[in-house]
Amino acid sequence: MNDCAHVCVREGRKFGLIWFGAATSLAEIEVGLWSRGCLPAVVLGHIVGGVMLFLAGMLGAKLRKNGMECTQSFFGRPGMFFFAVANVLQLVGWTAVMLAQGTDAAKGLVAKCPAPLLTVLLGLLVMAWIFVGLRSFSYVTTVTMVLLLGMVSVLTWRVFQGGAEVVPLAETPSFWSIFDLSLAMPLSWLPLISDYTKETPAPKTACAVSALVYTLGSLWMYAVGIGLARIGQDNITDGIVFVHMGIWALLIVLISTTTTTFLDAYSAGESAKAVFPEIPPKVVGCVVCCLGILLACLGIMGRYISFLYLIASIFVPMATVMLVSWGVQNKTRRSSTLLLSRLNFMAFVMGFLAYQFGPKLAPWLPLPPSVLTILVSGLLALAVNLVVKEP
Repeated sequence: MNDCAHVCVREGRKFGLIWFGAATSLAEIEVGLWSRGCLPAVVLGHIVGGVMLFLAGMLGAKLRKNGMECTQSFFGRPGMFFFAVANVLQLVGWTAVMLAQGTDAAKGLVAKCPAPLLTVLLGLLVMAWIFVGLRSFSYVTTVTMVLLLGMVSVLTWRVFQGGAEVVPLAETPSFWSIFDLSLAMPLSWLPLISDYTKETPAPKTACAVSALVYTLGSLWMYAVGIGLARIGQDNITDGIVFVHMGIWALLIVLISTTTTTFLDAYSAGESAKAVFPEIPPKVVGCVVCCLGILLACLGIMGRYISFLYLIASIFVPMATVMLVSWGVQNKTRRSSTLLLSRLNFMAFVMGFLAYQFGPKLAPWLPLPPSVLTILVSGLLALAVNLVVKEP
């Protein structure tokens, strides 16, 4: 095997492990439970999200910058500061969500252990994972990921083996509501993927494997959630107990929560570094874990679905403007100026508003908020990057 092929295989394995760990999470199963059976909307949302995830990874790999450093190239330093703060806040939220879901699931399996103690233990596992670091990540997690793959395969088989009675589903959310939620999951990783692809020597392989593994893994988890809904389950813990996973269920909870939450906490450190380079990213990651533990104990899960919609409303237009601007600038051999940075940010603002107010236009403009915001922010970004000249 020549050197180039060897590098591609090594990077493909490394990024496959990272993004399989990201996809295999209780959060994905939870949204699958909520979507209840509208698989076409789930698949369509993941395809769109997977394509955007690939392009965002390529952007970071080409610019050799992490996710938030990339935003400076298109929105200027004030824009980078805004998105870095927004990203750190969403990652604190995701950390809390992951820890809360892990705690709820573990509590159902280890009833005698107090919930706050379980949350703290999960948070400490994530902190330990942060200090392992990405350089050792592929070696440390190879066995872990193989174990997780095997356990999730068994869980899937037991959910769909046909032994349980299929229960008629209650009213299913609308097609476009499920599409937006399915799109929100991969898009929540858009500000993060460049944190991992920025230094890869095989950008196309790394980005393609990342997007493909995450998309397929996430679809798998959604399918498990839909399967649990089909047999009458309405939460993850009861569903795992119902299919008799035993101690393996607890291992799935611990491993999936740790590997997914690690990426959130690690990337929070990378985002903070873009604004405050003197702060060690691992320290920021541990602070984020501590805040996540606090929020999880205070009860964040009641606003989980609203949280997903808020993430989409910020990062869908941000990513759209960046990708459109990048495409135009590559073709015209231009770079962002101060004026273009400000106008790009205005295109983002208009896309954000389109997402927030789009549902009110539904009787006259029957488009889902995510599609509407992509059209609005994308067309505005295309116009300003093609037409506007620096005075």
